[in-house]
Amino acid sequence: MIKKNKNKKLKLSNSGLSPTNSITTYNHLNEKINSKVAGELPLTIKINGKEIITLMTLGTRPEELTLGYLRNQGLVDDIQEIASVNVKWDIGISDVVTMDKDTQDISKKLKNKIITTGCGQGTIFGGALEKLYNNTLPDIKIKRSKIFNLLAKITKFNDIYKEAGAVHGCALCDTDDVLEFVEDVGRHNAADTLSGIMWLNDLIGKNIIFYTTGRLTSEIIMKVKRMEIPIIISRSGVTNMGIELAKDLNVTMIARSKQRSFLIYNNKNNIIFD
Repeated sequence: MIKKNKNKKLKLSNSGLSPTNSITTYNHLNEKINSKVAGELPLTIKINGKEIITLMTLGTRPEELTLGYLRNQGLVDDIQEIASVNVKWDIGISDVVTMDKDTQDISKKLKNKIITTGCGQGTIFGGALEKLYNNTLPDIKIKRSKIFNLLAKITKFNDIYKEAGAVHGCALCDTDDVLEFVEDVGRHNAADTLSGIMWLNDLIGKNIIFYTTGRLTSEIIMKVKRMEIPIIISRSGVTNMGIELAKDLNVTMIARSKQRSFLIYNNKNNIIFD
């Protein structure tokens, strides 16, 4: 698992919350049952006091979620531009301070936005769209046996889902193992959190495989492109625009995956059928 924060200059709070809460429920036999439910809290991201967006999240890794959101939306291009991220749950704020306190450039990026199919109506700002086509992703080959191996290993995760349901999971993998697994109430939050982890630890996207339990929409393809990850695998289905964008950006797209089967929606030539 990825633990170390290589960015020593960036000051981060440590405000992760427990992902579940205990409640009393009753089953179909009118028996009292102690159950677990997934947490859900609003977290408003501010940059130098300017409100950007409010995300609904489990709150387990809010600092990484904040960083990944800023990265994937193209609001901050270099992590070295960020001085600190301080999450204050008593007021529901993730307070980001940048080295340059001028927010004019960020304000310009916030002007044009698209409401997406993300859970809770996600948003993509104009700045993120403009840079998508600056380059395409490299052709990275992967063996079918390696995909099956990863799918088998991923079944050992999903702890919050197994306990309480109501969450999506996303993972960073290499060809041999699961490096990091994150769950949140929305797949886009889990993806952004992983992006923040990559940013903090200088992980190179071309060496990473991205896995998600959620559907592959254009929004998720945009996120993996921002993370420079060339291969994405999903347990769920895809959308037509997701496929078209994967073709444009050269994302190897695998979905409807199970332990011993999957469908390839783009870049079949990158799969080695061993």
